[in-house]
Amino acid sequence: MPEGDTVWRAARSLDRALTNHVITAQFRVPALAEIALTTQVLGTVSRGKHLLTRFATGQTLHTHLRMEGSWHLYRPGEPWQRPGHQARVVLTSDDRLAVGFSLGVVELIATTAESDVVGHLGPDLLGPYWDSEAAVARLSREPTTPIGVALLDQRNLAGIGNLYRNELCFLIGAHPSTEVSLVNVSRVVLRAKALLEANKERAKQCTTGDLRPGKRTWVYRRAGQPCRRCGSSIASGELGDPSRSIYWCPSCQPQPTTP
Repeated sequence: MPEGDTVWRAARSLDRALTNHVITAQFRVPALAEIALTTQVLGTVSRGKHLLTRFATGQTLHTHLRMEGSWHLYRPGEPWQRPGHQARVVLTSDDRLAVGFSLGVVELIATTAESDVVGHLGPDLLGPYWDSEAAVARLSREPTTPIGVALLDQRNLAGIGNLYRNELCFLIGAHPSTEVSLVNVSRVVLRAKALLEANKERAKQCTTGDLRPGKRTWVYRRAGQPCRRCGSSIASGELGDPSRSIYWCPSCQPQPTTP
């Protein structure tokens, strides 16, 4: 699933390409297939992993990338990089096509009702109203929850996916199953904010500071490879409901002991 910085870049690209332009929208999802919409785009913003494209009609196109989704921008006549049958939305302006492929959520809502779809989110790590104290409070409210589960809960703070949750746990020296009460939550929030800010302009995320291929992450998707700090073999497993893959260094991030 895309991280919050990927969604932030998608919102910025859509905003730059379409804002103040008149578009014709073609919806390729059953619930919206019969809707014909031609209107001016007022702007596109991200809220965590959600995208909100606002129209002059007082409506907002709410999309979510889920696991496989992406937005592409094309010039008229330019060949698409993904199959046409995967397109869920096509927004056509005078000089651009914005195509949303394999989007997990596509719905047209009243702009005044945006809070119904994003109001549950915690502080947005890349949002204009970031509130670190509120993020710390939300992460801390269920102290027995594993930190690796709490970080993926978008109600705590919005924008962290599986890559960053694994890398954050490594950076603070905590196994993902460690209870929230046993970690420095303020440090976690500070690191999370720094990671997403550092990566929001990059097409390839990097948490190590080394941008070379194969060197960009500490533990994520590195099962069986040596830890970059101590040389121990990176372990892997699953955590959460639904379960997601976790990666950790057994030496740098020992599993918590059961009392």
